[in-house]
This record gives sequence, C-alpha cells and structure tokens, in this order.
Amino acid sequence: PRTLFVTESRLKEAVQLLEDYKHGTLPPGVTNKELWGAQKIKQAIIHPDTNEKIFMPFRMSGIVYPLIRILICWLWLNQSHNACVNYANRNATKPSPTSKFIQGYLGAVISAVSIAVGLNVLVQRANKFTPATRLLIQRFVPFPAVASANVCNVVLMRHTELEEGIDVLDSNGNIVGSSRIAAKHALIETALTRVVLPMPILVLPPILMSILEKTSLLRSRPRMVLPVQGFVCLAAFGLALPLAISLFPQMSEIETSRLEPEIARATTSKTVVYNKGL
Repeated sequence: PRTLFVTESRLKEAVQLLEDYKHGTLPPGVTNKELWGAQKIKQAIIHPDTNEKIFMPFRMSGIVYPLIRILICWLWLNQSHNACVNYANRNATKPSPTSKFIQGYLGAVISAVSIAVGLNVLVQRANKFTPATRLLIQRFVPFPAVASANVCNVVLMRHTELEEGIDVLDSNGNIVGSSRIAAKHALIETALTRVVLPMPILVLPPILMSILEKTSLLRSRPRMVLPVQGFVCLAAFGLALPLAISLFPQMSEIETSRLEPEIARATTSKTVVYNKGL
C-alpha cells in the first residue's frame, strides 16, 4: 500500500533507473536493492500495455485485505448490532437496570468477537492441512464461528432472565408467577434460532456453488459464476430469517409439572405460556 503514495518525481526516477539498466547505462554505485525497489514502484503504478499511470484507488496495491484489525472492527459492529437486537427482543416482564445491560453488552461483544477471531486465526495458521482440505475448512469455519458467537451474545445479553425468572401466564392471560426454569427454556430456544439463522447464509452457498461450478453450464460460461453466486446468496438471505424465527413460537408453552413447585400449586392449568422473545 505504500506505493499508493509515491510522488511523481520518485516515480520518474524509478522509471529512468530501469531504462538506464535496460540500455546498460546505469550510473556507478546503483545496487540490486535499488533496482528491485524501482521495479516494484513501476509495476505497482504503470500499466504495462499503455505505460500510463493507473488511477490510484484502482491499483492492485489499493485492494483492502482482511487484516485481523479490520476483521475485529467488523465483528465488533456486527455483534454490537446483535446485542442490541437481542436486548430489544428479550422477555421484558422484569425491569432490567442499565448497569446489567452494559455488563451483558461488554461480555457478549468481547466473548463473541474472541470466539469468531480465534476460530478464523486458528484455521489460517493450520498449515498441516492439504490446500484442498484447508480451502474446505475456510469455506465452512464462518458458520461455527458466527453460530457460537451468536449463542454467547444472546445468553449474556439476557442473563438477568436466568437470575430473576420470567412471568408465565395461564390460558386466561393471568400471571401465575415468575419462573427461572421457563427463562432457561426461553434462552435455549432463542439460542437455537441463533444457530440456525446463519446456517442458510454460510453453509448453503458454499455447498451449492461447489456443485454448480462443476456443471457444464458454468464451466462453459465462466462469466455466469458471479451472477449465479449472487442469486444463491440472495436466496439464502431471504430464507434464513423466516426459517430461524419459525422454529419456535414467540409465546411458548410448557407443562406446569416441569416448573417450580410453587408455580404448579398456583394454578389448575396443566400448561402455561411465556414470551420466549425473538
């Protein structure tokens, strides 16, 4: 990327040095290191066919690579959004102080980002695998990374429900009591939706594309690979959220015999309902 900031005069010096080398008129004292430096500058800036400068943002040295700090930044933004979604769609039958939200947010984001970054770094450094195996793992590692981070996020953002319980209602909508067991079921069900949510997006496209890329249609028409991949990803995005949300009803039902004894004694209903959250 440093070649993006080479001055016009430095570029002319590099080009002239290479011309002198080509014609055998190098000034005395020029080292191989200086020649390779000049070659690097010219190849990074000058188009080999037109001999004109390539517009700076469109040079190869201007490509943004997924450096670890960039990955952490995007994961932090993503998990911060997830934390707010989890908090906004929680069971809100019990008040939650701001301090609990901050604790949950910090724990959720730090742990989720650590899990995702750790798995990605682990795969990148796994040199013992064959190139084909490593490519396969790199294609699928985002799913366990995102799924485990999402589970961690939702549990930490809603951990107060496990401590204080959530309200359970009878068939008439009357509050029977506050149950920590129901809260546990609510978090388990929500966590499972967070596992399923990224599955269509991160698992289906690699599987489908690995199959489609081997077909005669895409082999003979390589330009169609990108549009087909875009369509597959778009379809996966459209499928993911409805599929995950539909796994469990928002108002879930549980037998009173499975709850705390005091709740079972407080109602004649065999089942009660609770807001699982989304």
